[in-house]
Amino acid sequence: MRRPHIRSVAVAVAVTTAATGLAGTAFAGPSTGAERSAASAATTAAAVVEAARTAAFGHASATGVSQGDELHAQDVMIDPEGARHVRFARTHNGLAVLGGDLVVHLSRQLAYTGVTRAAAHAVEPTATRAKLTAGQAEAKAAEAAKGDVVASELVVDARGGASALAYQVTVTGSSTAEGGSRTVVVDAVTGTVRSNTPDNDEFLSPKLLDALRRKGESADPATGTGAPSESLLAGASSVSGVTHYPATAHGTGRTLFVGSVGLTTTQTSRGHYQLKDPTRYGTETRDAKGRSTEKFSQGTAFTSTTDVWGNGATTNRASAAADAQYGITKTLDFYKSTFGRKGIANNSKAAQGMVHWGNKVANAFWDPTCNCMLYGDGDGQTFKKPLVVLDVTGHELTHGVVDATAKLEPTYVDSDGNQYGEPGALNESLADIFGSNVEFYANNAKDTPDYLIGEKLGLAQKFLRRLDHPSLDKLEGTIDYWSSDTYYTEVHAGSGVSSHAYYLLAEGSGKKTINGVDYDSPTYDHSTVKGIGRAKATAIFYRALTRYMVSTTDFHDARIATLKAAKDLYGATSTEYKTVDRAWAAVNVTAANTPAARH
Repeated sequence: MRRPHIRSVAVAVAVTTAATGLAGTAFAGPSTGAERSAASAATTAAAVVEAARTAAFGHASATGVSQGDELHAQDVMIDPEGARHVRFARTHNGLAVLGGDLVVHLSRQLAYTGVTRAAAHAVEPTATRAKLTAGQAEAKAAEAAKGDVVASELVVDARGGASALAYQVTVTGSSTAEGGSRTVVVDAVTGTVRSNTPDNDEFLSPKLLDALRRKGESADPATGTGAPSESLLAGASSVSGVTHYPATAHGTGRTLFVGSVGLTTTQTSRGHYQLKDPTRYGTETRDAKGRSTEKFSQGTAFTSTTDVWGNGATTNRASAAADAQYGITKTLDFYKSTFGRKGIANNSKAAQGMVHWGNKVANAFWDPTCNCMLYGDGDGQTFKKPLVVLDVTGHELTHGVVDATAKLEPTYVDSDGNQYGEPGALNESLADIFGSNVEFYANNAKDTPDYLIGEKLGLAQKFLRRLDHPSLDKLEGTIDYWSSDTYYTEVHAGSGVSSHAYYLLAEGSGKKTINGVDYDSPTYDHSTVKGIGRAKATAIFYRALTRYMVSTTDFHDARIATLKAAKDLYGATSTEYKTVDRAWAAVNVTAANTPAARH
């Protein structure tokens, strides 16, 4: 669950310039030449926002907006093909609306063409006056989350098919299994806890960790790759033409999992360096030193006099930091190179990470509270090494991308902290899809690019999840196909539905060997699917995420979203469009079996 930040974005910077989702295709708005001034971009975005807002109220029966609603632009997207899209958060009579998000779609001429909306009903709550005081709601939230209240606000909770007046309460210092801050929503009339959700996205679920402990399995992957090459060492403290500090330097990371790699760092003074990349918005990795802090400023900066980071073993605290910094920068580079996305939130700001987080934490997290990656060192039993492998970082930072776009959320969370519901499963799937793409982008010989997730964690089954045949994962019980029971499946296990659809779209069904890894992807209907290639499949899923998904998008909605994306990019009669339809049918997601009553 993500706490809603209702804000009107500065339109000069809110325009999504990664317009297509196709590598090498530049931003193209109105035909004003290759170079557009910031003022022109702001004017264009402002006009698009105003047109979208007007259209939303003018087509209220379709968009669901009503008297008392205000729409706050979160993102403006201008496609080369001409379409414009504005993502809105909503308030009702001044109260933030949970599940009230929508995307309004416009033509090049700013005419209304459609809407993607989270709530299929009016968001006005039946009761308009709270019976609980804020203090009473905070007490209930603190008891439910077992922590300390830091903030609360009155909201409208429009999730779950009906609207209710509620208090949204932020609780920190939680003593629950996953720790960290939590968002608790308490009904302002009945006092019922409507939801109690961790704010961070954890890589390993409580259910999985429990399964590993019951099996007595201990993951202790091999680390270290010997000495760095001479070429890397030669550039370890390379700074060109330094006359002023801080300056850009080029150092070497001796990582745990991907060998010796080049890292762009900051020279702070003569012979002194910091693990901070000035060429990527100041992206930095710090040492949490065993603290469970969600404030990046409380982390300790990694510094060096050699610009060599780590020794390939856990005996050096900088080794894990080198893995983290490498993974974070490669993820940023993937999103920028492939989609033109500038940073996780597309706002040209740093991505941050903290290693050695918490005391014996066997997990890694995307934490929106600090907008950073948090990496545990393992618990010393089930996981004996830091969880800093490349696809874990790509997976978790993608949660940050989802957080900045569709904000997909689990539908409910059980008492053990396991999350359920199709939107949450789709979130996990997208993180796996783009996480594996980060591996392909990095193309590191020490971490073969593949469609496996967590293959370097040292698990007995040799991977955590896989996209071609998800049910080969016996630890989480990941599923291959959709059924009416998917709603009740833990989100990591449920992720297999759309991950499988993506793999079929990219690579097709049946047997295939890629980079020495064997795949054999089945289909629900025993059909044969011929893939369109990873680049096109990835472009379609990214376009669908950023334009056509909202916080409540389920698998049938995702099918529609990817079909719309394929139509945008390739046309409604294209092979790509038809293959999207076949791929979803092959995982039993069709127009015909769309549930009449949606969760």
